[in-house]
Amino acid sequence: MRVLQINVVGASGSTGRIVRAIQSALETRGHEGKIACGRAVPADALAIGSRFGVFRHVALTRLSDRQGFGSRRATRAFLRRVEAFRPDLLHLHNLHGYYLHVGELFRWLKSTGIPAVWTLHDCWAFTGHCAYFDYAACSRWRKGCHDCPQRRAYPASLLADRSAANWRDKRELFTGGRITLAAPSRWLAELVGESFLGGYPCRVLPNGVDLSLFRPCGERDSVRRRLGVPTGGRLYLAAANVWEPRKGLSFLKQSLPLLEEGEQLAVVGAAPRELSAPAVCLPRADRAEELAALYSAADVFLNPTLEDNLPTVNLEALACGTPVAAFASGGCPETVDEQTGRVCVRGDTNALLAAARELAAGGEVVRRACVERARRLYDAEKQAAAYVELYEELLTKG
Repeated sequence: MRVLQINVVGASGSTGRIVRAIQSALETRGHEGKIACGRAVPADALAIGSRFGVFRHVALTRLSDRQGFGSRRATRAFLRRVEAFRPDLLHLHNLHGYYLHVGELFRWLKSTGIPAVWTLHDCWAFTGHCAYFDYAACSRWRKGCHDCPQRRAYPASLLADRSAANWRDKRELFTGGRITLAAPSRWLAELVGESFLGGYPCRVLPNGVDLSLFRPCGERDSVRRRLGVPTGGRLYLAAANVWEPRKGLSFLKQSLPLLEEGEQLAVVGAAPRELSAPAVCLPRADRAEELAALYSAADVFLNPTLEDNLPTVNLEALACGTPVAAFASGGCPETVDEQTGRVCVRGDTNALLAAARELAAGGEVVRRACVERARRLYDAEKQAAAYVELYEELLTKG
């Protein structure tokens, strides 16, 4: 079996790590796999286009709001290389990200009849512009996007609003092929069912994390001392790759005056100018081991996100033995159970802190339950194996 995976990146970030884990699972089972991507291209992957091509696609998006409809020549050249590889199945991941022409790709897929699995890591596939719409309380995606309230959000357009045309074009292109959808959360799978993609079968396959990297760390006490947590005190941790508004940094700011004596908040990825004492702002952790040490040192992980799919940070925290207190956004409620976390009404900072205090009081019993939940449900090796089994099933059925 030959499988080609397509994603915006080939190894970095949460989706890149998923792609790499699936590639490893394919090779372990004796199959042949290849990764193709447009940015951060590993040496063993197929490059789609060039760095200059990405810049041109960004410019097209900024001026004309046509994300996913640039890079035509690069996509045609890439598809010729795909034909030479002769895959039995394509696995699509994030097709947005300024590197691919979705029209060229899907017309080619339909003409060849090659089956595809498409993992939706966000909502972009069935909207006219955005990757998420909860923050804007927008439901236009259901019947036809127009007058986009998030035109300047990723993938930002500075001038035009082509959301109506984008939605129509995607509906025409993305329906009618041999596609099986995969969603990391039940929340996203339900949205897919209400969209123009609802005619496709959709499997719920939760994301996984590398449990050899994300596990309880023995440096817990030394990390807490470094962060200034008093003996017997409590450390609450929050982390994001980019603290854009939907990630909820404003609610962490609101929580600062509510912290009790002995409570410390550490925020990964936030600049010191964004939060004042008693918060500790930490630089983005580029190494998984560094981030795992921070998760392990915390009593509770706080996730105030207002919209998300199945947040990887929640899963990483659980794997390190740290319970999660989060707003009831997207797939967040699915990441925890009564033993390992709490979900609160979105925007209720008091409830978030109350939940954190309750979880912190659970001590080692809660921490062991978190590790067990991660091992049972969010092991990256198990997720990758489930995808390979899905490939085999689809190809066996023909």
